[in-house]
Amino acid sequence: MGYKFKPNKGVAKRVRVTKSGKLKHSHELNSHLRSNRSPAKKRKLGRPSVLDETQAKRLRGLLGISGQRPNQAAHRRALARKAAAEAK
Repeated sequence: MGYKFKPNKGVAKRVRVTKSGKLKHSHELNSHLRSNRSPAKKRKLGRPSVLDETQAKRLRGLLGISGQRPNQAAHRRALARKAAAEAK
C-alpha cells in the first residue's frame, strides 16, 4: 500500500493560491510594536503580496499542487490572446 500524501496544514493556513498558481501571503511585522512604524509602512504591510517564485515552488510542493506553474499559465494566456487576435 502506498503512502498517502498529507499537505502541510501550516502552509495552507498562511498562503492562498491564485487562479494562475501564484501564492499570496500576508506580511510579517503586523502583530505588535507597530507604533514606531510609519503610516505608509503600516498600509503596505496590511496588503497581501505575491510570494517570490523560488519560495512559491517549494511551498507548492508542501501543499501538493506542484503541477501549477504561473509562468506557464501566463504563457498560455498570451498564446490564447494572440490566437484570438489573429482570428478576428
